[in-house]
Amino acid sequence: MKRPTPRTLAAIVLVVVVAPFVVFAVPQAVGASHSYVVLSDSMSPEIRAGDVVIVDDVQVDSIETGDVITYERPGGSQLVTHRVIEVRDDGVLSFRTKGDANEDPDPTPVPAGNVVGVVLFHLPLIGHVISFAGSDLGIVAFVILPAVGLAVGELYDLYKEATVDSDGGEP
Repeated sequence: MKRPTPRTLAAIVLVVVVAPFVVFAVPQAVGASHSYVVLSDSMSPEIRAGDVVIVDDVQVDSIETGDVITYERPGGSQLVTHRVIEVRDDGVLSFRTKGDANEDPDPTPVPAGNVVGVVLFHLPLIGHVISFAGSDLGIVAFVILPAVGLAVGELYDLYKEATVDSDGGEP
């Protein structure tokens, strides 16, 4: 059996490292609708702060007890990802939810209209990188420093080209 070349291994590693970020940026690539960085450990140990949840739009009447849903907190604009512990349909569909790490259920039932979708799967840890990339330091690390490095490299190449004559010697 032929061993993979270093170039092949590097390409595989690059794909494995980049793929989760592509899924976060374009959740439609895996058949989902949304992606969010989890900010708390209320769903640990299954989903932890810094994980990314991939969420799909579903018909709210198909949501069942045990599903993990992402919803807009009633009375606010904050998104929450918790497990459904009870489906209520007393004329108006709503859901009782609870974080796996929480002792008590959430105090307010979630109206069906507040549901964003059901969590299809989660990607561990990459939310930390995504959050960092959105910070001031992250912008410096991922945008400004590479841009400066590219500019310096190009200027060096131009300088080198200008100081060498057509024979390859010094002018």
